[in-house]
Amino acid sequence: MNTRVQGAIPKPQLGIIAATTNSDGTRFRVLGALSFSHFLNDMMQSLILALYPMLKGDFNLSFAQIGVITLMFQFTASLLQPLVGIYTDRHPKPHALSVGMSFTLVGLLLLAMAPSYGFVLLAAALVGTGSSVFHPESSRIARLASGGRHGLAQSIFQVGGSTGQAMGPLAAAWIIIPFGRHSVAAFSAIALLAIGILWTVGNWYQAHRIATASKPAAVAAPRIILPKSKVAFSMTILMVLVLSKSFYITSLNSYFTFYLIEKFRLSVPAAQTYLFVLLLSVAAGTILGGLVSDRIGRKTVIWFSILGAAPFTLMLPYASLELTGILIVLIGLIIASASPAMLVYAQDIMPGRVGLVAGLFFGLAFGIGGIGAAVLGKVADVTDIAYVYKVCSFIPLIGLLTAFLPNIEKTRRKA
Repeated sequence: MNTRVQGAIPKPQLGIIAATTNSDGTRFRVLGALSFSHFLNDMMQSLILALYPMLKGDFNLSFAQIGVITLMFQFTASLLQPLVGIYTDRHPKPHALSVGMSFTLVGLLLLAMAPSYGFVLLAAALVGTGSSVFHPESSRIARLASGGRHGLAQSIFQVGGSTGQAMGPLAAAWIIIPFGRHSVAAFSAIALLAIGILWTVGNWYQAHRIATASKPAAVAAPRIILPKSKVAFSMTILMVLVLSKSFYITSLNSYFTFYLIEKFRLSVPAAQTYLFVLLLSVAAGTILGGLVSDRIGRKTVIWFSILGAAPFTLMLPYASLELTGILIVLIGLIIASASPAMLVYAQDIMPGRVGLVAGLFFGLAFGIGGIGAAVLGKVADVTDIAYVYKVCSFIPLIGLLTAFLPNIEKTRRKA
């Protein structure tokens, strides 16, 4: 017997995403569509990072100017994401995802044809604008489709983005570097595919809202009720942890290829391959963190993730090439495992503010990461790129602040 209830949902709107519910209510095809769209979105965005060596040569850029490109992309996203989250918490827009992806499409086309550094910055800003819409809205829909398995849902959603970031350097090495920057325009077809998928997801979201509005409210799981002062304090700690993680990951995304080229005399394609390995490890860590956090608790995973990476980040600046390859896998696996746990933890202590929380986490992380990239670029110009990684190796020690987070699993059980 089919236990799925579609109610008055118009069948033609949902298409293939209609058959998505398992016995506990988790809609895996919706989550899969979001994850695949996240993969496409972040792969296209990571092309900017992968293009840095080519852009540096084309426009004779300094490391500080490279950092400003990252700043423009990530700061644009950071300014807009919390605003998008606040607005859509109050005024849901089911097809906003497709509109946001259209900004990314225009940004890619401009990046391919940019005649000057100023147009590169404009292209980065357009891609950042697309990101500002995509992340909070996708995170909201992932929670709706989770069936209560919030950690799993967020890890499925986020692993798509992490895998897409990993594919960016390979796409650059295989397509853009051999054929030139103008070949970036070919990726506009991927943006069009993502727009179509996200339109279908928007149809599901719209139908879901209509169906749930006509049904009596289900018995909800116990909500975590904390005093406002403790919520504010916990959110502050979480944001510091998110920003420290983002700062370190940005240092790798933006400058790791330059570090490998300078220290080990690797070719650009070889350095891009190492970056791919790092980002693939981040993807694996994201899915593992989500699976484990549903079982052992968010705080435990956060403890292990951020602080657990510290011994390996401290070793990285002094490692050989072979050991560097091992360390980046461990760092990527461990430090990324906290991403879904921190986001779900924040959404649990701020119920009803899913869009705002996602906007703060994705947006401010992008913004601080962008500022960090600009600062680190300036430091690299004044000193050298190896010194940057010696400084950044201490950042994961900020994970000690996790001790101040309340144990919300105990709070939920008492409720």
